[in-house]
Amino acid sequence: MRFLRPSLYILLLLVLSCKKEDKHIAENTDTENLSPFHVDFNKLSDKYIKQKGNDIERFYNKNWPKDDLSGGFLIAKNGKILYENYGGFSNRKEKTEITADTPIHIASVSKVLTAALVLKLVDGKQLDLDQKVNTLLPEFPYEEITVKMLLNHRSGLPNYAYFSDDRAIWDRSMLHNQDILDLLAEHKFNLYFKPDKKFGYCNTNYAILALIIEKVTEMNYRDAMKKMIFDPLDMKNTFVFDYEKDKDKVSLSYKGNGVLYGFDFLDDVYGDKNIYSTPRDLLKFDLASYSDKFIDPKLKKQVFQGYSYEHKGVKNYGLGIRLHEWETGEKVFYHNGWWHGNTSSYVTLKKDTVTMIALSNKFSYKPYKTWKLSPLFGKYPIKEDKDDSPE
Repeated sequence: MRFLRPSLYILLLLVLSCKKEDKHIAENTDTENLSPFHVDFNKLSDKYIKQKGNDIERFYNKNWPKDDLSGGFLIAKNGKILYENYGGFSNRKEKTEITADTPIHIASVSKVLTAALVLKLVDGKQLDLDQKVNTLLPEFPYEEITVKMLLNHRSGLPNYAYFSDDRAIWDRSMLHNQDILDLLAEHKFNLYFKPDKKFGYCNTNYAILALIIEKVTEMNYRDAMKKMIFDPLDMKNTFVFDYEKDKDKVSLSYKGNGVLYGFDFLDDVYGDKNIYSTPRDLLKFDLASYSDKFIDPKLKKQVFQGYSYEHKGVKNYGLGIRLHEWETGEKVFYHNGWWHGNTSSYVTLKKDTVTMIALSNKFSYKPYKTWKLSPLFGKYPIKEDKDDSPE
């Protein structure tokens, strides 16, 4: 029998341990939080960590029974990662594996981060929630629409993906945020409804918010997000996609059958989408949201409340965040995303200090089921076997 030399044996152990960290349970992994927005949470017992980790692993194995996750999945409480898993390929042709450090397109979860920067500008008295958009962007043709109406999707603006798809309006060359504003100014499209009359989810709202960020900060949206959100929170693997610079090196997206999704003329619009991130970076963001230094408590209260009660039900929308609120008083805050083959889900249980994140670059509805883990941490009236995932 041949034995490995001690140095080779140690090297092999290191390689195997690194592989395991990228792929499976991380019961004792603490997140690095070097930001000034650090919050001290109660320490979890080893017994609690192991029990919840096992429960979450069972959920994971049920929903990804063949371990066919193509992305990242992370559940944490009090900043402690209870379970995380990474799998699949960011580039199938080159067999580039997805790891904890692989940025994936988070689609509409980008709106949560865009809203956070807008709110920081409001907190810094550089902007007002009730400020009319046309006082910031003079060419904006709708006089009644405010910043808050963009944040909570009550503006009535038409969806840019629809009007720019008309070749009589746009030639399908690469569209940019300023082009959206110019088209609105030129054509003065009819609003879907009178401003602040009701809720109407629309990507145009956040494309315009990105332009407002640029106007107020006097920086490109990409630079402003990096300087004011990503860098202060130590989100090292998070960035805003730039089509010309990044198209050949970012994580690609795929259909459910593994066929590659190509880029199209809408792929350089930001604010509503186009942020690439990781579960661990999004956890850092979520932890900062508990800090009164990140956003003033009074303003934060306005973020996590509903604004649309025209219809009865538990679904609502705050300022950049969706919510389910029940008569029992329980609330789940979340945002889902879908762009090309990328699907994403960010869930934050503020009462129970729990973060749940699932990102996939291969089209799948499975990330949207992540919120069904909520009853593990509180009295949330959610049934795992019922197909009632939030939109």
